[in-house]
Amino acid sequence: MTTYDVIVVGAGLMGSAAARHLAVMGAKVALIGPAEPADKASHQGVFASHYDAARITRQIDTRRNWSRFSQAAIQRYSEIENLGGERFFRPTGAIIAGPEHGAGSDFIRNAQANADKDGVAYEPLRADVLAARFPEFAFPKGILALYEAENAGWIDPRAHITAEIAAAEALGVSLIRAEVRQLKDEGGMVTAICADGVHVTAGKAVVACGPFSKAVGLLPEPLPMKVYARTIAFFELDEAEAARLFRMPSVVYVPPGGGTDPYILPPVRYPDGKTYIKIGGDPIDRELVTVNDMKAWFQSSGDPTAGRFIAETLLGLMPDLAYKSISYGSCATSFSPHGNPFIYHQTNRIMALTAGNGAGAKCADELGRLGALVAMGEDIPIHYDGKFD
Repeated sequence: MTTYDVIVVGAGLMGSAAARHLAVMGAKVALIGPAEPADKASHQGVFASHYDAARITRQIDTRRNWSRFSQAAIQRYSEIENLGGERFFRPTGAIIAGPEHGAGSDFIRNAQANADKDGVAYEPLRADVLAARFPEFAFPKGILALYEAENAGWIDPRAHITAEIAAAEALGVSLIRAEVRQLKDEGGMVTAICADGVHVTAGKAVVACGPFSKAVGLLPEPLPMKVYARTIAFFELDEAEAARLFRMPSVVYVPPGGGTDPYILPPVRYPDGKTYIKIGGDPIDRELVTVNDMKAWFQSSGDPTAGRFIAETLLGLMPDLAYKSISYGSCATSFSPHGNPFIYHQTNRIMALTAGNGAGAKCADELGRLGALVAMGEDIPIHYDGKFD
C-alpha cells in the first residue's frame, strides 16, 4: 500500500489548491474526495458549495485579509489556467456599492479604505455618472460604487477545481474519488478510512471539507464553525436579453440602511445550455447544525420565502430586466468566530483548512497555499493578521 506525506480530505476549491501547492513544495500527496453527484435530490453522501457555474471575484473587500487573499489568488489565475488547461476566470469587472453616508455606510467606507491601502485600482461612481455608466441598474440616491475594471468579474468554480486538479496530477498528486468517513491517528501515521472500504495512509492529513469538516470522525476536536443555509435565485434570460447585458459586471451591494448584502452575477451560460443571472443574499441566517441538516438542505431547492425576497431585490435593482423564468437553488456558507479561515493543526498530524466566511471561492488558491504552508511546518505570512485557529 502506498504511503503519502499528506492526505488532503476534500477535493473542492481549497482542498484541490492545497494539494497542488503541497506538490509544488515537494510533498507526496493524495487528494481524496467524491465527484459531484449526478442527482442532488437523491444523493445520500456529502455535498459541496462549488456545484455551480459562477462565483464573484474581486480584489476589494471590507475585510483587509480577504482583500489580500483575493489579490494573491487572482494574480495566479492565468498561471493555474495554463497549468491545468482549463479557463475559469471571466474578467467582466465588478462593482462594490453601498450608501456613502448614514446607516450601512461602513461597508463602502471600509472597502474603499482597504483598496486605497493596498493600491487596488478602482473608479468611484455616483449618481448620474453611475447611472450613465451602468444603466441596467437603478441604484437609489446616495450610493457610492467602486468599479474594479480589471482583475475582477467571475469564476467558474467547477472549472477552477478541474484546473487545480489537473495541475496537481501533473505534479504527481494521486486523486482518489471516495468519501472519507474517518481519520485514524495512530502509530505516528494518519489513515483515511473511506466509505468504499479503501484505506489511505500518510504522515499528515488536511481536512478541507467545507461545511462537512464538522462531520464526526474527521477532525479530532469540535470545530467552532457556523454553517448557514443560503438560497440563490436564477433568472433565465433569452438570447436578446443576455446580449443586452453582455457588459454587465458582477455586483456586491449593501442597500441604504444595511441589513442585507445581495450579490449579483452577470449573465452566465450554465451546463443546461440556458443563460441565467444569479442573485444571493438571504435576509436571515438559518443555521445548519448537523450533517443531516446539511444533507437535507443541499438536497432541496432552497427556501421559497428567501428566494422570493432575493428575487424582489434583483427586480428592484434591475427593474427593466426581461426574464423567462425564476428558479431557486441551495448553497451553504461556513463562518469562523474570528472572521478568518481555519488553518491550524488540531494534533501534530491532523489540521483544518475550512471556513470561507462567504468569500472563499475567489481566493481559494491562496487559502490552499496557506494550508500547504502550515501543513509543511511553516507559518502564515505576517501580513495576514488575526487568528486562524
